[in-house]
Amino acid sequence: MLPLLTAAQIRQVDAYTIANEPVSSIDLMERASKAFVSWFVNHFPDKRNTISVYCGTGNNGGDGLAIASILYEHGYEFINVKIVRFSNKVSPDFAENLQRLQSLNLTTESIEQGQTAPQETSDILIDAILGSGLNKPLAGDYLELVNHLNTLDKTIVAVDVPTGFYTDGEVDSDAAVLKADLVITFQQPKINFLLPESAPFIKCWEAVNIGLHEVFIESLQSPYLWVEEKDIKAVLKPRSRFSHKGTFGHALIIAGQAKTMGAALLCSSACVYAGAGLTTACIPESGLTALNSYQAEIMAVVRKAYEMPELKLDSYSTIAIGPGLGKDEDALALLQYVLEEYKQPIVVDADALNLLAEHPRLMADLPAGSILTPHMKEFDRLFGEHSNWWQRLQTLQQKTQELNIYIVLKNSYTMVGCPDGKVYFNSTSNAAMAVGGMGDVLTGVITALLGQKYTPEQACVTGVYLHGKAGDELALPNRLQVVLPGQVAARIPATIAKLL
Repeated sequence: MLPLLTAAQIRQVDAYTIANEPVSSIDLMERASKAFVSWFVNHFPDKRNTISVYCGTGNNGGDGLAIASILYEHGYEFINVKIVRFSNKVSPDFAENLQRLQSLNLTTESIEQGQTAPQETSDILIDAILGSGLNKPLAGDYLELVNHLNTLDKTIVAVDVPTGFYTDGEVDSDAAVLKADLVITFQQPKINFLLPESAPFIKCWEAVNIGLHEVFIESLQSPYLWVEEKDIKAVLKPRSRFSHKGTFGHALIIAGQAKTMGAALLCSSACVYAGAGLTTACIPESGLTALNSYQAEIMAVVRKAYEMPELKLDSYSTIAIGPGLGKDEDALALLQYVLEEYKQPIVVDADALNLLAEHPRLMADLPAGSILTPHMKEFDRLFGEHSNWWQRLQTLQQKTQELNIYIVLKNSYTMVGCPDGKVYFNSTSNAAMAVGGMGDVLTGVITALLGQKYTPEQACVTGVYLHGKAGDELALPNRLQVVLPGQVAARIPATIAKLL
């Protein structure tokens, strides 16, 4: 897992790398700039592009100067460097890179305090004005310049962090930020890149390795972790020759109403495809024909109105409850029964989450290690309204530790909160998966893994990754705008096979 660091921790790592590699700060800046350019030239191969590089006078500006020099050496001749001199402070590395730049045949101009921004004719703007050290909102000349540049119809590529954007902490949706089409960031994604507040400011980002001291990064023990493919490969269990259906658990899915059987079908089907040895769906009597028609491999326990179904809970390896279940008295009674009688971790989703929100006393009855899978609105119903995602991240850490449970908080980079305070950010999935029913499939996948004796943490992290990866394999090669939940469920076995 790649630890994700705050801005303060990144500065620590920079300093440690410089002192202990050892490497000079100017050479580390050169290394970062070369990594930036390596990605830039692949993304913008046409060397006839006109490029303006906006440089502040700190180290982010120093990066910008080095980038301009390296691009010029790569054959990008139409480069104009604009130095933003709104501060009297000049970093030593900026000064040295400016001296190096002046030996090249590059156009440079200064933008002074109180000066109107010069006319801009370049196709691409590289933003190296202010970096990750920003700790207050933009004001004065910086604010005016950023607002002006945001009105231009230009492609903007940010160096490490867009000017005005906080890498961690609360992000104001109305903040003044230079909006980037692409951010080429150093070493790792910044935490706030992974929260939805970044969407108005960052269209896409790419992290490039600049060789910071990885052992020291690990030693900082960040609670925030980025999940990579190698992490999932290390966890997945290949099936042995003499295994059988009993080896892989018996999952019970308590779901569905007459008008919401789709949720039960998708969840149960995903559980089958993700490898549960046996899957039983506890569904209303009216849904039996639909279940039998949809997937013959799913067994059924029928629920009748106003009657508790005959469920020998101890015979199941794991239980999921909630998709399409409704919130009537029967649904509440079922949830209470499961919480009273079943002492192993369960997966709680959808309507069962809403029942917990309406009856918060039941939260104390969740078996240790249970998994909640809310989207944003369900999360806020459970734990109170939040004004931003950074607040939700803090609540996620607090509640998982307080209740000794796992919470899968769904968004573009789904977060898995753990009882030890760790939060895993998922690196798979895409916008084509934004379809009703996709969460039901995720619940089925997590439940199947839990039934196969993966730990709750492994089931959450691996299940979220597999779910997103299956969606990526369907959507990305063909640039599909939409993939359906049932397609994602059916793709899971192939996704697992490729990873194994």
